[in-house]
Amino acid sequence: MRGSLPANLRDVLPRAELDVEAALEKVRPICEDVRHRGAAAVRELTARFDGVEIATTRVPAEAIARALDELDPAVRAALEESIRRARLVHRDQRRSDVTTEVVPGGTVTERWVPVDRVGLYVPGGRAVYPSSVVMNVVPAQEAGVASLAVTSPAQKEHDGLPHPTILAACALLGVDEVYSAGGAQAVAMFAYGTEECEPATMVTGPGNIWVAAAKRLLKGRIGIDSEAGPTEIAILADETADPVHVAADLISQAEHDVIAAAVLVTTSPELADAVEKELPGQVAATRHSERITEALAGRQSGIVLVDSLDDGLKVVDAYAAEHLEIHTADAAAVAARVRNAGAIFVGPWSPVSLGDYLAGSNHVLPTGGCACHSSGLSVQSFLRGIHVVDYTREALAGAAAHVSVLADAEDLPAHGAAVRARFDGQVPS
Repeated sequence: MRGSLPANLRDVLPRAELDVEAALEKVRPICEDVRHRGAAAVRELTARFDGVEIATTRVPAEAIARALDELDPAVRAALEESIRRARLVHRDQRRSDVTTEVVPGGTVTERWVPVDRVGLYVPGGRAVYPSSVVMNVVPAQEAGVASLAVTSPAQKEHDGLPHPTILAACALLGVDEVYSAGGAQAVAMFAYGTEECEPATMVTGPGNIWVAAAKRLLKGRIGIDSEAGPTEIAILADETADPVHVAADLISQAEHDVIAAAVLVTTSPELADAVEKELPGQVAATRHSERITEALAGRQSGIVLVDSLDDGLKVVDAYAAEHLEIHTADAAAVAARVRNAGAIFVGPWSPVSLGDYLAGSNHVLPTGGCACHSSGLSVQSFLRGIHVVDYTREALAGAAAHVSVLADAEDLPAHGAAVRARFDGQVPS
């Protein structure tokens, strides 16, 4: 993209195709089945899609306790530290009620109230994500949500239970309501409720296209955090960047999925060449080299050359990446100029991998360019602001004439009459 940038910048940048709209019609009958037949439908759909028969969707308490007892001590220590750091960050996101005196005797209080119950979705496809348990549960708990449940796909190799590391993470967080259910049927289970699972007010957490489609379909009946698409990383770099670091970080996100996106935006042709030369050796040394190779070769990944850092910032703002790394001179100052990103990682010592597990930040982030209007999961995601209006007679009298005038201007005279009725049908003078 040397020279002047195109006006339709967002449309020409690399991006994974994710046709949630097309998936809607496929998940609709699944969700309707769960709505009408409850847990029996969830169990049958689990057998069809996950290839495992389960007697109940609810994970027994003893299975959760056993998973924690058998957890590798090193993994336990890492999860406990991840939880500790996440609590530090998310605890500081709590909101305080604020009361504003609009006029003497007239106040409006903004009261922050957590949602009643949330269903937290933890993926279980190509990888195991106990970190997603932490990222979903901690902000919900810190928001004060009274009832929360976790669901994760049934695993054939684990007798129809979610992966034991996921169960162990739930135990560490004090979550004892866990379900073996994945895909659209899990979202529908939380939306409609079954005889084994009470309905939830809200569903959060990343998943595949079927999860995203079910969220879109059922939004309104339930609140959702986002329609998560394929993971993505963008790196803004100049000639000071280390190509070894840049290549490693592109690979780390490409490891998630064959449709994961990895995009380098740079002012330096020399860095671009060095990264291209570095990638094959690093990819060959990884366990998931075939998956990574396909992701890096896909239309969603690529290298974008720009003339200046100013142009680079325009490109990454248009791309609005889930994860954005800054590898430039004075990286903090450059990062401060970014407007659109799910999370920003500043300099060579703040890789996305740190954010995935242990930075304290949340890794449930907007994808597909949605970071231009949406935020990642936080305590705020689980809170609702409620305005509490409290006026005295005198304070209402002072507003009555204006209310009456505006009501008439909108041709809603009963609005004004409702105020005048409190003053014997007259507008107070």
